[in-house]
Amino acid sequence: MYKAILFDMDGTLLGMDQQVFIKVYTTELMKVMLSVGSDVPTLTKGFYAGVHAMRHNDGSRINADAYWQEFGKVVGGDIERFKSETDAFYNGTFHKVRDIVSVNPAARRAVDAAKAKGMRVVVATSPLFPHIAQVTRLNWAGFEESEFEFVTHYESEIFCKPSPAYFTAVCRRLGLEPSECLMVGNDVSDDMKGAHAAGLGCFLVTDWLIESPDDVWQGDRGTMAELAEIIENM
Repeated sequence: MYKAILFDMDGTLLGMDQQVFIKVYTTELMKVMLSVGSDVPTLTKGFYAGVHAMRHNDGSRINADAYWQEFGKVVGGDIERFKSETDAFYNGTFHKVRDIVSVNPAARRAVDAAKAKGMRVVVATSPLFPHIAQVTRLNWAGFEESEFEFVTHYESEIFCKPSPAYFTAVCRRLGLEPSECLMVGNDVSDDMKGAHAAGLGCFLVTDWLIESPDDVWQGDRGTMAELAEIIENM
């Protein structure tokens, strides 16, 4: 039996169509950014430059620094003002996005079952968002941060999915070997590929499945309800 389970969030603990989520989220974020300055094409380019920098972080800087440094190179101006407005966004307008996500009762079953079996649980979601945004989405899923040992976010990590180094770092933080940990996620490329390469056990959740023509997963898979039953019967 595994000693810890790493749960992805979007499409795993929290029900969502990721493409719809990204579209609504970025639209609302751009509105806030425009109030500071620049234009939509430049802001969009800066945003994706920052995201690219985080996804390809080599561990030389925390993800938050990677994002804002690359964003600043594209957009210019007073980056501190953009940071301030972004913080305000996550405390306010971001909550509009809640309308397009859903609670998955089976996720509660799986987490509670894991804890009942004595396993440690972590939210290993892509650290592309600040801590406040990660916790907000976790709340939308029906969970409190205190139910987990920790939640990864862009202020805490120096790697990102799908890099195997991200998963190794989470295991190291737990003080466990990768083989003692199970990664549960819905994205073949971001969750399964990197975690498997790092030596973790993997379970692909199919409720909101994201597949890739470049990566094929032939390991364990099933719905979140099926995973919950598996854990309950361990």
